[in-house]
Amino acid sequence: MHYSHYCCPTGGYGYGFHGRNTFVLIVVLFILLIIVGAAFIC
Repeated sequence: MHYSHYCCPTGGYGYGFHGRNTFVLIVVLFILLIIVGAAFIC
């Protein structure tokens, strides 16, 4: 998955602040992508 690339710099798990921020950023971007996609479809 894409997560493994971002987890490596934080020590392998990605549960530190940097890993958590990266995960939140991915989730936010994913949600925005869904909203924009839904807007275009509708």
